[in-house]
Amino acid sequence: MIAEILLRYLHFISIFALVSSVVAEHLLLKKEMTRREIRRMAFIDSIYGLAAILVVAAGLSLWFGVGKSAAYYSQNWIFLTKVGLAILMGLLSIYPTVFFIKNRKGDPEESLSIPSSIVWTIRIELLIILTIPLLATLMARGIGAF
Repeated sequence: MIAEILLRYLHFISIFALVSSVVAEHLLLKKEMTRREIRRMAFIDSIYGLAAILVVAAGLSLWFGVGKSAAYYSQNWIFLTKVGLAILMGLLSIYPTVFFIKNRKGDPEESLSIPSSIVWTIRIELLIILTIPLLATLMARGIGAF
């Protein structure tokens, strides 16, 4: 029981860190940024990556290890949709991450134009983040079980 409580706590705290980092990226993103600002974005993005790893690790542990049986989750189409959206969010985050890593080095005062596709990618991630808690709430109420 203590393991389940600690895993759920880790899962929630990691989700908060993940959401906070995506919101920070969205708020700090501009059409033109210096390499110093891009370096800061890369740091925030690394927090996002660490939080995502912790969310996945705790989530998989809860799904297959402690708490309700794996069948409870696996037989719920809302849960599977939630997992699919989380995977999509992870895949979408690759493009901004690669951009920030590639462009963080160099003259700190040099300005770079940020592709609008990065802005839209982060906005889509935020939309997904808004959808996942709704699905989790529906699932917790037993909706979606096959």
